[in-house]
Amino acid sequence: MAQFDPKNDATQPNQTSPDSESSSTCGSQPSLLNEGASRRKFLQMAVGGAVAGLVTSTGIEFMEFVAPSSALAQSTLTPEMALKELLEGNKRFAAGNLTSFEQDLAILRNHTSEKQQPFAAVLACADSRVPVELIFDQTIGHIFVTRNAGNITTSEIIASLEYGAAVLGTKVILVMGHGACGAVDATIQGKEVPGQISALYPHIQPAVDLAGPDLEATVKANAKIQAALLRQASPVISGLVKKEKLLVLAAFYNISSGVVSLLK
Repeated sequence: MAQFDPKNDATQPNQTSPDSESSSTCGSQPSLLNEGASRRKFLQMAVGGAVAGLVTSTGIEFMEFVAPSSALAQSTLTPEMALKELLEGNKRFAAGNLTSFEQDLAILRNHTSEKQQPFAAVLACADSRVPVELIFDQTIGHIFVTRNAGNITTSEIIASLEYGAAVLGTKVILVMGHGACGAVDATIQGKEVPGQISALYPHIQPAVDLAGPDLEATVKANAKIQAALLRQASPVISGLVKKEKLLVLAAFYNISSGVVSLLK
């Protein structure tokens, strides 16, 4: 989450009132310049933490909303704050009040091209209905995402998440299962499948033994088991957890409602 410093922006606009912006579209200023000024003004306000009653050049007032606090450097977040940011972003997603797309993507790409500082990591299923950044209303550079079918903990996943936590400084790791998971359902059914798909089964079978044949219960059990494996199998991750520098939690994503709930 690279922090944007408006003082370094050579194209920083002059401060103008909404009325003067409206009048500029009538001929005193080019409309494209006005549009650029509006976008940069929004980003400066977002860095401050909130945007309320934003007025466009046409005078239309948007619904009051809170911008993602992830504009702050991730190093300033505690694990609890990082978790709160994820869950608040999911509330915006479920309510259809996304804010991440309002941020200036050109500036975000520029400030994340050489380094990244994600505040959270998510181990999710590869299912196409689980777009992680969208679900948590986050944008470029904010979430370190690892995915495979069944959101299972493998050595490669552990290595990736260790890198996210130890090198990039993520404050929370969320292992997220989801409704109607095909990998879990196939394991429950013990279906014969082509190729190496059945290689997933041994990783998911402990959850089937615990909660099967109920699909949702098994998905939730699997997420909790995989989160526990992360905490136990990685000295790097477990060490950060013991020092209270990292949270490792399980969650369930309801693909119908869009809501993410933590699992205990």
